[in-house]
Amino acid sequence: MKFSGVISALLVGSTAAFAPNVAFHKAQSSSTILFMAEDGVTPLRIGTRGSPLALAQAYETRKRLIENFPELAEEGALEICVMKTQGDMILDKSLMELGGKGLFTKELDTALLGDEVDICVHSMKDVPTWLPDGTILPCTLPREDTNDAFISKDNEFKSIAELPDNSVIGTASLRRQAQIMAQNPTLKCVNFRGNVQTRLRKLDDGVVDATLLAIAGLKRMSMDDCATSVLEWDEMLPAVAQGAIGIQCRSDDERAIKYIDALNHSPTKSCVDCERAFLEALDGNCKTPIAGQARIVDGKIEFRGLIAMPDGSLKFETTSEGAIEDAVKIGHEAGEKLKADAGDKFFDMMVEMSPQQVLGQITK
Repeated sequence: MKFSGVISALLVGSTAAFAPNVAFHKAQSSSTILFMAEDGVTPLRIGTRGSPLALAQAYETRKRLIENFPELAEEGALEICVMKTQGDMILDKSLMELGGKGLFTKELDTALLGDEVDICVHSMKDVPTWLPDGTILPCTLPREDTNDAFISKDNEFKSIAELPDNSVIGTASLRRQAQIMAQNPTLKCVNFRGNVQTRLRKLDDGVVDATLLAIAGLKRMSMDDCATSVLEWDEMLPAVAQGAIGIQCRSDDERAIKYIDALNHSPTKSCVDCERAFLEALDGNCKTPIAGQARIVDGKIEFRGLIAMPDGSLKFETTSEGAIEDAVKIGHEAGEKLKADAGDKFFDMMVEMSPQQVLGQITK
């Protein structure tokens, strides 16, 4: 089978796959700690989820910290604390049914505020537009490719357009579902959750005909050769903050701030701030398909945004550009424009729809 070798090599049931020959022990909040500090050493504790992708991102952060601060290369100077979140533990329901944003960050927020960790590493597309009081997110690492990857079983089909009518696509994302069904309303989207390896195994087993994943995550795990093709924005506009890694800390922790400030990539942060301002203006929830992407071209920031009905039957789009220092303003104004274009009725309908009604539109 196409993915079996890759999955066998990378499927992570423990953190050992990312930290060979490292001892670990159980800690508070159902977490696992790697790289325990020696007695007398005050480590910088890095909080992360335990999925293979989350671990890859935590180890990327660790690597960058050591490159920038030689003292952090000393044994025990850094700890990686692995935690399970609600979103990781409940896989038989869609994110929309579980309540959407915050499902992959709440436990990390609690650990941060409880002084169990010093910094938290996040996939920025999982982070709500609001942060808990007492925390800040001042650092965004250099961004990966933001596009979505299209993956079909045995690479039989190269794009969404090539899929036969009534094909089944596995995805937990309403954003992807809406854009897929706008292209071909006969396609059926089914809830498809779990880590990347689990999803690829399901595809290999014929559970679905195709799936979509962020190419950024595949690249970070050296799995981008699994992609059948990479979709351009015109075919599939990515999620807000897709491909970006953010690092959060307590607002009064000067030591942590010093370390992560040095890792911040200003162009990426400007684009992500623009996209998150767009999302915040829309007051987006997981029942509303929303896509938004910003990029810097010739010294200006360019933004594209989209909202749609879950079944793709109605779609509103906007584009804008301006000075980089106006990134937040540009994103906010784009969100306000789409709110006006769609009208109150559109958003009232999205709020009133139950998860079952939304899913009924998608799978009808």
